Amino acid sequence: MSDTVTTVRPDAEAGGTARTEQARTERAQAEVARTERALAHRARTERSLTHQARTERAPTEQPDVAPRPARPRDAFFDNAKYLAIVLVAVGHAWEPLRQGSRAVTALYMLVYAFHMPAFIIISGYFSRTFDGSPARLRRLVTGVVVPYVVFETAYTLFTRWTSQDPDRPVSLLDPLYLTWFLAALFVWRLTTPLWRLVRWPLPLALAVATAATTAPSIGRDLDLQRTLQFLPYFVFGLLLRPEHFRLVRRRRVRILAVPVAGCALAVAYWAVPRMDYAWFFHADSAPELGVPLWYGPLMTLAAFGCSLVLVGCFLAWVPGRRTWFTALGAGTLSGYLLHGFVAQAAKHWGWYEPAWVRGPAGVMIATLVAALVVTALCTPSVRRVFRCVTEPGMAWAFGDTGATRAGARRAAP
Repeated sequence: MSDTVTTVRPDAEAGGTARTEQARTERAQAEVARTERALAHRARTERSLTHQARTERAPTEQPDVAPRPARPRDAFFDNAKYLAIVLVAVGHAWEPLRQGSRAVTALYMLVYAFHMPAFIIISGYFSRTFDGSPARLRRLVTGVVVPYVVFETAYTLFTRWTSQDPDRPVSLLDPLYLTWFLAALFVWRLTTPLWRLVRWPLPLALAVATAATTAPSIGRDLDLQRTLQFLPYFVFGLLLRPEHFRLVRRRRVRILAVPVAGCALAVAYWAVPRMDYAWFFHADSAPELGVPLWYGPLMTLAAFGCSLVLVGCFLAWVPGRRTWFTALGAGTLSGYLLHGFVAQAAKHWGWYEPAWVRGPAGVMIATLVAALVVTALCTPSVRRVFRCVTEPGMAWAFGDTGATRAGARRAAP
């Protein structure tokens, strides 16, 4: 029987080798795919843990980001505030000199027709961004409420000491002397979102002011009568834009402001024996001033128009560049709140009693002294000394997170 020989074909051997290599390649590819999936899963896990850590980070931790640089102050507004506060101090210095001098009374009436409206319009302009956010509410408390409480108390104690009213109680509902402005500013700023919301804010504010002049029953709480009567000026400031201030600073307007101011002074001189300048205080209703009820709305609208014209004349001559007094504009709150003590002390110590003080030379000296005193009170050194009561940080009361600090910087005027 013949032997059977098994022969392996070359093509079969090659096919087996190819299948072996293919299997190895597939296993290698599968291993690479598993490795890539593992790396991707690990990366996703790390990203998730990082995000969770950032989310759970304490509020006081802030990323290392360079602080936003403070906005540069506008020299025009600092100049305007300084010049306005000088007029406020000069007006208080003229107050005891009005009796027997028609010229001083005319100057007094002219200044009172626009110096506080100018201040209030600028305050309204810088309140446009007030939205009731925590940072802005904090600024309202530290920049308005705290100074009001401190200086209302201080002026009450000072009044007791000078025996002008030895039994006067400390009452935060009855603003004394010049603290009414802080109480009014608090109310105005809180209502800013409302005035930004309504369709016709200025006509509505004028309607409120005219109605207030017919309602003596409003009372004296927070000097609400004056708060409501000055309200249109604040709302007017809310409606202004930078281009409006550029408009009044044109050369043509500046030239026109001179004869307008001259005519206003002549009218004031004529009106001294014919008109009660208390209308420009905006502190009393028509019945309280002893005139018919319909005088209230009429005089409110007339005073508003006259005051706007005079404020425009005043702003037209405010320099827009940096001057020697520009830096003093940042300290006008200190000057405003502190100069009242000097004005009251001058009356208490009899500085106005000598006869020569009521003459032309005395009026000029009183004017110069008032301007120098309020200038000194606006200096950075005085501002630093009294910052604890005029611009307190109060981090202990509010916390001092990075976000709040940034918001407070943006909220500051």
